[in-house]
Amino acid sequence: MRIVRIVIRVVLLVALVAGGLAVWKREEIARLLAVNSLFAPNKIVANFSGMDRLFLTRPLEIGAGPVSQLPQGEAATLPPDVAAWVEARAVTALVVLQSGALVHESYYLGTRPEDLRISWSVAKSYLSALFGILHAEGMVPDLDARVVDFAPSLKGSAYDGASVRDVLTMSAGAAFNEDYLDFNSDINRMGRVLALGGSMNGFAAGLRARAAPPGTRWHYVSIDTHVLGMVIAGASGRDPADLLAERLLAPMGLERRPYYVTDGEGTAFVLGGLNLTTRDYARFGLLFAQAGLWGERQLVPADWVAASTALQAPGGAAYGYQWWVPTDSAAHGGDYFARGIYGQYIYVNPARAVVVAVNAADTRFEDVGVDEGNLAVLRSIAESL
Repeated sequence: MRIVRIVIRVVLLVALVAGGLAVWKREEIARLLAVNSLFAPNKIVANFSGMDRLFLTRPLEIGAGPVSQLPQGEAATLPPDVAAWVEARAVTALVVLQSGALVHESYYLGTRPEDLRISWSVAKSYLSALFGILHAEGMVPDLDARVVDFAPSLKGSAYDGASVRDVLTMSAGAAFNEDYLDFNSDINRMGRVLALGGSMNGFAAGLRARAAPPGTRWHYVSIDTHVLGMVIAGASGRDPADLLAERLLAPMGLERRPYYVTDGEGTAFVLGGLNLTTRDYARFGLLFAQAGLWGERQLVPADWVAASTALQAPGGAAYGYQWWVPTDSAAHGGDYFARGIYGQYIYVNPARAVVVAVNAADTRFEDVGVDEGNLAVLRSIAESL
């Protein structure tokens, strides 16, 4: 009987400790569960318009200035294949601008115009624009400078020896598994670090393996963009999210106050955690379609707009400085686009002065041919106007 009583006490003690840990780590556990069900078919649409319910976030200060107007243009007649594409790709929002005027706007699957939608990797192009501003001001004058010169915590990591240009072009050489559908991939390990309130800077510094020497091979690695954020922070002494709000977002006159998903240290998830309305995503595309000019202000240097949206990656990869650039862009109005997982796009066709902003919750975004099909539809929209 004495042994039974001891066993019971041990079981009760373990239960109490477990219960205490559960209370102590309640928020972290909730976020981890959110990560594990973030892309569930019955939750994904609501989750993508409500990331602030699931993760640590930080609103951005954009002031109380007037909203920049998107004048209403003549309603566009979209190509007939767009309706089937919207359904097949679980599109939640579609905004089309032509010469700065709003010519089409539609929302699906119960979403609303005022929803703040997750950017995923579309955010990378925003950070590139901020970097271009700072680069022109001489804060990081040499793209071939080493990232460790600005982010010394990366010494000894896979990024030791990589240049700023290398992270801009996704060619830093770090070994990184970007398979979003593999639970054990590096990108999903990173997501769990974020959910549990860990450090993104620490995660980047902890990467040791290399897949290729820096600058020799293009390999899409999302953490490269976080390293670019570390460079901005080190060079400026400022928080990149605050700088982005101050130098880019506030002057553009956004409709709603945006926010970033953050890690446990308050560091913005700059590689994919920006949340905006679809119209405000379209405004960013319009800024680039206008070569960085907004009203009478040159927000982003025109030469940076041109350079970042031109082919820059080694091996002829379809990539600029954190923008996707089709290899046949010249035949399609010099087009380029920002792209995020599950179907987020800002497509720009400068020759036709067309911008298309898309948000989606496409759980089959990795199927063969989806990326090519999406680009074909975006081009068909632009070329129909």
